[in-house]
Amino acid sequence: MPHFQIDYSANLDEVVDMDALCEAVRRAAAEIDTFPTAGIRVRATRVDHVAMADGNPKHGFVDMSVRLRAGRPDAVKQEAIARIFDTLKTFMAPAMQTRSIALSAEMRDIDAALSPKFGNVRDHMEDSA
Repeated sequence: MPHFQIDYSANLDEVVDMDALCEAVRRAAAEIDTFPTAGIRVRATRVDHVAMADGNPKHGFVDMSVRLRAGRPDAVKQEAIARIFDTLKTFMAPAMQTRSIALSAEMRDIDAALSPKFGNVRDHMEDSA
């Protein structure tokens, strides 16, 4: 862990490179010591049906949910979400110069006892050193 789920309004498809946003978030997360690289997952899901604010269909949003195993101190989590949210804001700044876009993020702990995990990603990772 952590897992990043980015939900975004479909009207941003033409102005935001979501693959590049996922990669920017992945890179930022990999630089945070408390996040094991093998556990990082970043995915984006387009939301086709949206109603926002005053109903103007030009409004868009990017909402990031960050899930991670419990156990990290609050100060570590606060610093991590601040760094990740800063990455999101920096990446979205060009689009926000010309578009109405709301950004949000939430980090929450997962109870490890209720969230089984299994995989062999670590066995197949290329050494990046």
